[in-house]
Amino acid sequence: MKGITKGLAHTLRNMSKKKMSYQYPDEPVPMPDRFRGIQKFYPEKCIVCNQCVNICPTDCIQLTGKKHPDPDRKGRIIETYDINFEICILCDLCTEVCPTEAIVMTNNFELADYSRDELFKDLQWLDENDTNVREEN
Repeated sequence: MKGITKGLAHTLRNMSKKKMSYQYPDEPVPMPDRFRGIQKFYPEKCIVCNQCVNICPTDCIQLTGKKHPDPDRKGRIIETYDINFEICILCDLCTEVCPTEAIVMTNNFELADYSRDELFKDLQWLDENDTNVREEN
């Protein structure tokens, strides 16, 4: 009988407190400032230095480029930039090493899909990924 009374007292005490849950699909969940979500890629900033590819611990990034068609301009132009989110661990190393800040982390974490093939994201998708870009970027 004592256990039931203690349990009932605990329930009554906590009924008046503020609720800690969220109505997730309808109401966005607030993320901490340093949350590492899906990357956003700015192709116009990329200099095709391959540092992001070299530092990636899971080898999920593929980057190719070609020489600039204008002979007066130095540098390379990006052709493809692909990330396989099936194996990406969102470690933030690619964004830290990028000298031009062409890759930034967002607060977007919703990447669930029915097919693993849909987790392979290309240059166009990463460029259009503007949802929840962090303020510090």
